Amino acid sequence: MGFPQDRPRRTRQSDVWRRMMRETHLTPDAFIYPLFVVPGRAVRHAIESMPGIFQLSVDEVVKDAKAAAAAGVPAVLLFAAPAHKDARATSATDPKGLAAQAIAAIKEACPQLLLWADVCLCGATDHGHCGHVLAHGAIDNDSSIQTLAEVALNYARAGADAVAPSDMMDGRVAAIRARLDAQGHATTPIVSYAAKFASSFYGPFREAAESAPAFGDRRSYQMDPANAREALREVLLDVEEGADLVMVKPAGPYLDVIRQVRDAVRVPVVAYQVSGEFSLIKAAAARGWIDERAAVLETLTGIRRAGADLIISYFAPEVVQWLRA
Repeated sequence: MGFPQDRPRRTRQSDVWRRMMRETHLTPDAFIYPLFVVPGRAVRHAIESMPGIFQLSVDEVVKDAKAAAAAGVPAVLLFAAPAHKDARATSATDPKGLAAQAIAAIKEACPQLLLWADVCLCGATDHGHCGHVLAHGAIDNDSSIQTLAEVALNYARAGADAVAPSDMMDGRVAAIRARLDAQGHATTPIVSYAAKFASSFYGPFREAAESAPAFGDRRSYQMDPANAREALREVLLDVEEGADLVMVKPAGPYLDVIRQVRDAVRVPVVAYQVSGEFSLIKAAAARGWIDERAAVLETLTGIRRAGADLIISYFAPEVVQWLRA
């Protein structure tokens, strides 16, 4: 049966009808807000390429964590940019290091706010790569995953509610799971950046996290943007190794991958709406080319519709307030 008997517009005639017919819903509990911590006190350094986002000292990051929690954001994702950087990322394994300090301070101030700690070496290394670098410039996978496991343990001991390895080294989920379990942290979840692509959309983040590589690029460990089957392979390997949640990053250009991952696994799927996605919307909205709120909600709905259970977004506090209004 077709037109004129079949008229899909019948149930689009009013806002009430549209709300009742809506298939995909954004909920406040689906959002995670990234935070960037740097050394010092009373530091609130604006990130030029990410309007409204800041590098924050520990005292200031606690304020923003409290504000996010008060707005109704259920979780934050913490990135640290310590002052001391060396080849072995010792700041990240230091129990008194910047990340550990920030984790402990946020959890003391906001015990009900979930804190996910990003686990990587790039922010704490002088070369800016996500693993240990050999003499000829290659990334040494197997020694790197042992250090990553120590970083994860350090963050769990500091009070992180989840550890989130973002390095894309082979076998790191299994190494982290084994280390956490052996040291009394069997209940700490692993949120794996399982399908992290070598994307052009990370540029503003590199400024915020001070993590740009000093040489070369990350294409030998982050994924080729052309590959979806390989993304599923990476995801399934991480689930087999013990990942409790798996992530696709970036989100917007990889909606097809999010859908394929959602169909392939039974663990929660997280999508990261990355800095470049955020900055594009902000830049266009600042010029009056798009309606910021409408664009934000539309892009996030698309990510959710593709299959993401949870979304990491720099818009999280605003979106949660919009949804609760």
